[in-house]
Amino acid sequence: MSTCLAVGALLLSLPSPVFSLEWTHSVEKTLWREEWRITEGAFHLDKAMVKGSGAGMEPGDGAVLQDGWWVWTPDLPPQQELALAASGATGAGWRLCSGGDCHELGGTPGTALLLAPCAGS
Repeated sequence: MSTCLAVGALLLSLPSPVFSLEWTHSVEKTLWREEWRITEGAFHLDKAMVKGSGAGMEPGDGAVLQDGWWVWTPDLPPQQELALAASGATGAGWRLCSGGDCHELGGTPGTALLLAPCAGS
């Protein structure tokens, strides 16, 4: 059963309601990854990970070091949408992966991209 995700004006079919978002921090050039799931029409953040630390890249409360990543469970309420924006300083946008399928999103500097679960997801 696939899950539908609205990416700006496009619809993206995900093989699973679980997906990751990964990007490179513009100053520290460090990888950041978040694991999300879509349930009851909202995004739920299950885990955040950062490969190192630095300015604006501090691991969250309770973070543990696992295979070179600081990993923790953020305290964030369900989100109705996610706003992604590329600064242009990283050379890329965001990488969204679900069930082995990956997509590059939001690579145009200065342009915000909204993600939202499709109705019924």
